[in-house]
Amino acid sequence: MSDYFDEVLTDLDEYIDNLGGVSRREFMKFCTGVAATMGLASTAGLKMAEAASNPQRPPVIWLSAQECTGCTESLLRASHPTLDQLILNAISLDYHETLCAGAGHQAEAHRLLSMKQNFGKYVLVVDGSIPTKDGGIYCKVANKTSLQHLTEAAAGAAAIIAIGSCASWGGVPSTGPNPTGAVGVSEIIKDKPIVNIPGCPPNPYNFLSTVLYFLTFGSLPELDSKSRPKFAYNRLIHENCERRPHFDAGRFAIQFGDEGHRQGWCLYKLGCKGPETYANCPAILFGDVGSGSWPVGTGHPCFGCTEQGVGFTKGIHELSDVRTQTPPDQYPGINENIGTGATTAAAAVAAGLGGIALGAGAVIASRLGKEDDKNAAEERKEQESPS
Repeated sequence: MSDYFDEVLTDLDEYIDNLGGVSRREFMKFCTGVAATMGLASTAGLKMAEAASNPQRPPVIWLSAQECTGCTESLLRASHPTLDQLILNAISLDYHETLCAGAGHQAEAHRLLSMKQNFGKYVLVVDGSIPTKDGGIYCKVANKTSLQHLTEAAAGAAAIIAIGSCASWGGVPSTGPNPTGAVGVSEIIKDKPIVNIPGCPPNPYNFLSTVLYFLTFGSLPELDSKSRPKFAYNRLIHENCERRPHFDAGRFAIQFGDEGHRQGWCLYKLGCKGPETYANCPAILFGDVGSGSWPVGTGHPCFGCTEQGVGFTKGIHELSDVRTQTPPDQYPGINENIGTGATTAAAAVAAGLGGIALGAGAVIASRLGKEDDKNAAEERKEQESPS
């Protein structure tokens, strides 16, 4: 194991020299962090570093369809280390319309050559929805429709990653009346493994972690029922939200700028979709700028952009369907004084004891809700009984 470790580090040093501006320590820390995020053993970080530094690593072909370039912009805003270094080295990006050094016929010729030389080996990344109406004429590159580009590139891909909500299931372009017949990649390609990484934009590390996992183990990470990697989309945003204690305590902002909003109370009543949206946004944030760098952290309700049928479908102020529990009516409103007894205890627990408090608040609220249901059933039974 020691000889293997030394050999990997020797190769890694040479690779790091080519990256420029990134130390071995920084790169190893990044790979170890990726492994930890995915719930893998610490040794997986070393394996990922080895895979990324392997000169024979599979290339990535990136196609853009109906999109706003937000997914690419998100990638370029990461800095642990910077993605402009990693996507040009760690994942061997062979083609990307926005980032190509060449243009026109030169860029297209390079893409076709890479696809031919690496047939059956390359990773295909697609961002943007695919228009299908009228033969897909509403989005064309190099005199070919996005539909044609996708089907041709998918034929030789080892795996396909649909990055962003548009590529995952249609996103903004597919909302009614959907004049271009926009759909997600999985609606067109049925015979290849596809992983969806939704978001508008998605977190860049969810994408990069998925690619590094594939390069390291030759397979895609475990996916949920919507083909999203479970390491990033297996928990509700509501469960990790820093405002969750206020939800359990019944403290809600009612209007933007009111007292509750200024004090950081729960945004559920302003249309937050966190209770029905699966993503790791509150855990890893955005833009590498630290605390609060995600919508709820800045005082805006979650859009639900990672959840099909929620983001871009529900109204921005429409209340979400709470997957775990509804706000308990027993708790006082934000303008009422907190009373005594069980309600006060639940509020105090939920507000003051971190992770344990969240679970305790949920259990208490759940029990209170069940007790209410029981009492209501008994009252109905009494009313229906013959006198």
